[in-house]
Amino acid sequence: MKAILFICHGNICRSPMAEFIMKALVRRAGAEADFSIASAATSAEELGNPIYPPARRKLAEHGIEYGGKTARQLRREDYAAWDLLIGMDRANLQGMRRICGGDPQGKLSLLLDWTEQPRDVADPWYSGDFETAFQDISRGCRSLLAALARSQSQEARLIPSGVPPFKQNIER
Repeated sequence: MKAILFICHGNICRSPMAEFIMKALVRRAGAEADFSIASAATSAEELGNPIYPPARRKLAEHGIEYGGKTARQLRREDYAAWDLLIGMDRANLQGMRRICGGDPQGKLSLLLDWTEQPRDVADPWYSGDFETAFQDISRGCRSLLAALARSQSQEARLIPSGVPPFKQNIER
């Protein structure tokens, strides 16, 4: 089983979007039993709060279920519990390293580092552009899933790298 924890600043926009997009991709690939997926925050600002309404609306618009999520903070022990800890931007990555006490096993990365266009996922809390965030996060999750499929042994069930997009075309 591959355990993936997505992280952003408050755990109410980008990281829960990544959590539920990745869960949807894994479900569509028939590989739910092969993954544990969740999300967390580097800050304590939004602890216990639900997903931000515009992020919920964007997920719903694309047919992605998101129920029951409330913000939680990344903890030092999460480093041992998760195989991959994936941040949305460089500030998140810095906070992740601080909270986890470094990255001795190379588990920390940025989501879009898994794509051909590595960069930060812009924070829609500030930009208001939840569609671009959705597109970037979807692209990163599909690339991550494809990379994990390529790294599996020949005996394991492979997830096709061409996992189709959601209701709307998410390739730009």
